[in-house]
Amino acid sequence: MSARDAAGLVLVALVWGVNFAVVKAGLAELPPVFFVSLRFAAVALVLLPFVRLPRQKLGRLVLLSMTLGGLHFSLMFVGLRDLDVATAAIAIQLQVPFAAILAAAFLGDRLGWRRLAGMAIAFAGVALIAGEPRIGGNLLPLALVVSAALVWAIANIQIKSLGDIDVFALSAWVAVLAAPQLFVASLLLEDGQWAALTAAGWTAWGSVAYQVVLVTILGYGIWYWTMQRHAVNQVMPFTLLVPVFGVMSGIVFFDERLTWPMLAGGAATIIGVTIIVIRRPRIVAPATKSGL
Repeated sequence: MSARDAAGLVLVALVWGVNFAVVKAGLAELPPVFFVSLRFAAVALVLLPFVRLPRQKLGRLVLLSMTLGGLHFSLMFVGLRDLDVATAAIAIQLQVPFAAILAAAFLGDRLGWRRLAGMAIAFAGVALIAGEPRIGGNLLPLALVVSAALVWAIANIQIKSLGDIDVFALSAWVAVLAAPQLFVASLLLEDGQWAALTAAGWTAWGSVAYQVVLVTILGYGIWYWTMQRHAVNQVMPFTLLVPVFGVMSGIVFFDERLTWPMLAGGAATIIGVTIIVIRRPRIVAPATKSGL
């Protein structure tokens, strides 16, 4: 891999990692499910003019919009609202062991002892973080993020079943289908949307723009361009930088403290995920990523 391609992947990991802090900042001004609906509406508006509808896959895209669009992001944003950035960036990495388990259950993938050990280490790391004083015994936000990781793994299986599909067409049509669902869910579950929208400042709108322009267009663009040029096992290890940048963004932008339980739990989680990714990188569908 050339230095240019490696630098591009590091940039993608940086963009995806910092997005945890960007979303956290946006959540200070917008209700979480409403925020997700705005995110998908903006993605749809930007991408839809440039993609075609994959009609034969529409039914499966509808189902995917419910899991990846409706559930995953809603659970993640609601959890992140009341959770520190570093914890969320680490806990969401459980999507990789969850994906390995589901791949074994539904795709006949074989779980060797090394990957099983990696799963055990990753889950033990998050369990260690759950006992951290900053959690304060309120495990619900962390449970929501872990649930988001599980839903992501389910969506990963769905994306694999779609076969070959353009990443921007996938992103656009999931956004088109998910946005109305999320607007309705927000109306049913939240209040104060109009007041939040009219009062939203540059932080909220900048957060939405960041996810559309940098996370989706730039991030996916570089990711897929590199995936077409290199083997999966060369590209996937770069996703391990995402939680590192996520933790750093929490320290830089929210003045979060790194305690020894957080360091030990985070290190264990990343080591466990590293073992899984290095042993079998194809458990992760190319159209998904280890981030938001």
